[in-house]
Amino acid sequence: MNKATLLTIVIPVMLATQACNRSSSHDDDMVDIDSSASALNDTAPKLNIAVEKGDAQFIVDAAGSGMEEVALGKLAQQKATDLRIKNFGKMMAANHSKLTDGIKVLAATKKIAIPIAPNTDEQRTIIELSRKTGGEFDKAYIKNMIANHEKDISTFDAASKNCQDPEIKAFAKKMLPILQTHLDAINTIKESMD
Repeated sequence: MNKATLLTIVIPVMLATQACNRSSSHDDDMVDIDSSASALNDTAPKLNIAVEKGDAQFIVDAAGSGMEEVALGKLAQQKATDLRIKNFGKMMAANHSKLTDGIKVLAATKKIAIPIAPNTDEQRTIIELSRKTGGEFDKAYIKNMIANHEKDISTFDAASKNCQDPEIKAFAKKMLPILQTHLDAINTIKESMD
């Protein structure tokens, strides 16, 4: 008899012997399927993370806004004539990329589907600003950044107070000082140009 044939006979016999020995001498090691199923059902709500509709909408809106800020920041680096606006655009692209990455992680843990691109209105703004040149671009970009950051601060402030999910609430609160810094910086640039 060759080795392969011997192994095909011996291995099943060994496995069957171990199974018989285990069931006869170790009944206390057997898993109670009913109690295991019950334990899984008890943990199901903890595993199926869900958030309030308003909390989810805040995350979706924040993701879209962040992507718009990144796109506009990159646009400012290319099109702005004022070096301060170019530098501000660079800061926006970097900071809002990090912000968006944070939103993506939070959304994944909360099972919230976020957009992969800015919404229609945000895309329209990007297109409109991309068509402007020179000083016209600089003024339009500043105006947009002030409006966006005032809106974002209001939205994040409301989320930091009203969101039901503690992690989303903490995230909103943590981002407020950064958004305020952005608003202060762009207002300073605007005032120096008036």
